[in-house]
Amino acid sequence: MPKQPRPYIGVNADFVPASKSSIATIRVPTGYLDAIVAAGGLPVVVPPFHRDVDLDAYLDRLDGFVLTGSAGDLDPRRHGLATHAAVQLLPERRDDSDRSLVRKLIARQMPLLAIGLGMQQLNVAFGGTLYLHLPEELPRGLPHRDSTGQPHRHTAMIQPGTRLEEVYGPGEICINSNHHQAVRQVGKGLRKAAVAPDGVIEAIETTDPDWYCLGVQWHPEAETATALDLQLFECLVQACLREHQTLSYSSR
Repeated sequence: MPKQPRPYIGVNADFVPASKSSIATIRVPTGYLDAIVAAGGLPVVVPPFHRDVDLDAYLDRLDGFVLTGSAGDLDPRRHGLATHAAVQLLPERRDDSDRSLVRKLIARQMPLLAIGLGMQQLNVAFGGTLYLHLPEELPRGLPHRDSTGQPHRHTAMIQPGTRLEEVYGPGEICINSNHHQAVRQVGKGLRKAAVAPDGVIEAIETTDPDWYCLGVQWHPEAETATALDLQLFECLVQACLREHQTLSYSSR
């Protein structure tokens, strides 16, 4: 039998602006790349572009996409909200590029795994809203990151009947957690897929049964992830392969 091909999975890069002592660079944590390879895919780093035509040229050659996280936050002023002292803005170049990228991924319904900031970007693109700073807006909630920078974990409950339940199985899972913002209101066309004990939404997914599109607030690519978290990448790769087989069959 012919060997099953490895699908090409796009990974958006973070942007580091130039400073007095360094040139502008892009970077991608290797955990994303290693997880995609381990799951059977081939990662393709997509830098933040200024022009849509360059972005389309990349997407035409990709089978799926992983929207990465970042230490930076979305600019709430772009969504008609007041800013907050705790908000650390993304570099403008990445913010602009990611906004265009997410719109195109949605329009193409490309198999998608959105992680951390990527999940928040996905939700906002569907018209959802965010908590700008959980410690103030949900003061009685549980901690969602460690103030000393140490690894932090808590549980999350998988919602019944979701695609995420198909990935992890029913019940409760333990996740790493390092965020101060979160999904507040889920966008139209999305639904909750996992919830923390304090009610904070930890995962979302599309309601379209024909589109593999998941967002998780935790980081399945990180060293603090559990072995089960690799399943998110494996399911993304399998969704890409199914999509490829469907397109190949329909073109005959």
